[in-house]
Amino acid sequence: MNNSQDSHPNISELSEELKLTRAAYHLAAEMSAFKAGFLARISHELRSPLNSLIGLHQLIISDLCESPEEEREFIEQAHASALKLVGLIDEVLNVSRTEYGTNKLDIQPLQLSEVLSQVYDLTHLQAANRNHRLTIETPAPDIFVLADPRWLRQVLLNLVDTPLKYIEPINVKVSVHLDPALEYVNIWIEDERPLEALTEPIDLLKTISEDKEPLPINGDFTLSSGLSLMMSQTILELMNGHLEVIGVPSVEDNSKFTKIQCSIPWCTQEIMDAEK
Repeated sequence: MNNSQDSHPNISELSEELKLTRAAYHLAAEMSAFKAGFLARISHELRSPLNSLIGLHQLIISDLCESPEEEREFIEQAHASALKLVGLIDEVLNVSRTEYGTNKLDIQPLQLSEVLSQVYDLTHLQAANRNHRLTIETPAPDIFVLADPRWLRQVLLNLVDTPLKYIEPINVKVSVHLDPALEYVNIWIEDERPLEALTEPIDLLKTISEDKEPLPINGDFTLSSGLSLMMSQTILELMNGHLEVIGVPSVEDNSKFTKIQCSIPWCTQEIMDAEK
């Protein structure tokens, strides 16, 4: 009888470890898909300044400049193209460094403005490439949350990158709202995708608390937008947060925005002092 009782904590620990492992797998799958899409979308952005560099240098080398002034102008244009190319290469390197291979949660105080800045650095090129208007408001520097830095960044990256995959140009806005009463920081991700593009993700998110089956694992490392949303919800729950849809496009309310709320525990000054 005692052996049976002693086994319960082990079963609970194994269940939690399995949950973390599945979440880590899907994080890796999402990051793999994000990298593939990022490189595909940025390829022509890299070719543009490179072609400009080649063309300008050919004019100069072939002595086709009409005057020293024009030659200097071409050199300045080539320099500007080179700087743009370096900037784009830096973006590619930033994405390539974003690696995941651990299922260990490291909950710690995080400056939210820094996390959102990283998300912007990883998504603004995709937004510009598809003529989307991406706005990520910078929260006050003294707003901290309790979360795993890599996992939180990946969740926010998923939530921002998903609407950026929509073909038609839309507005995507990220804003931060503090809820001191509940001791949570709420991050709103708003976008203008039509309701029909959101039916599957919203339906899946509504049923996640009722359906405890694990997310399906696919060999091709891809998740639909609905499963991606469910994965983000699972990760947030592991960090004592939650995800919910708090607004959808509505003719009655004259609203065309979908609003997803990502809630993360607020790291108060008292908690930060205790961590020291």
